[in-house]
Amino acid sequence: MDVNTEIHNAFEVIKNGGIILYPTDTVWGIGCDATNEEAIKKIYALKKREESKSMIVLVNGERMMHQVFNEIPEVAWQILDFSDKPTTLILDRPKNVAKNIIAEDNSLAVRMVTEPFCYKLMERMKKPLVSTSANISGMPTPQSFKEIASEILKGVDYVVNLHREKNNSKPSTIIKLGLDSQVKIIRK
Repeated sequence: MDVNTEIHNAFEVIKNGGIILYPTDTVWGIGCDATNEEAIKKIYALKKREESKSMIVLVNGERMMHQVFNEIPEVAWQILDFSDKPTTLILDRPKNVAKNIIAEDNSLAVRMVTEPFCYKLMERMKKPLVSTSANISGMPTPQSFKEIASEILKGVDYVVNLHREKNNSKPSTIIKLGLDSQVKIIRK
């Protein structure tokens, strides 16, 4: 399948409030428009996940990062510059995203991606993309496309037809950064 066709198809589904199953820079993810509260509710329902557990949002660059956060600690840019693997940062006081994706402590997990499909899809959306692992809550994260449960495959509105043969890398490192400059590693 052609990447541009897949971007177009995924964009049309997302634009209409749908949810997609797609390859990220780490594992296969379930995603939607991070500003669409109803689409986010569909993901929580599909994953059988409590809405109090927030999800990761992907952005495709500094401009989109500034769309989502008023204040980004300087250390966040340093971590992203020096990181040699996908790194998710949990930052305080997000804005311009659906409130049901924000954690109870008013923080949001965000990862900047360069993976071509995700990057170009967000370029077209002009919005961040929800990313949560393609599993039912509490079950192991699938390491490859063929490990994704049929319940997930049937529950999304569109399955992206790219990179289905490759095994996924590990989930990203997660680091929580407070506006008070506190740094806490959540997952290595």
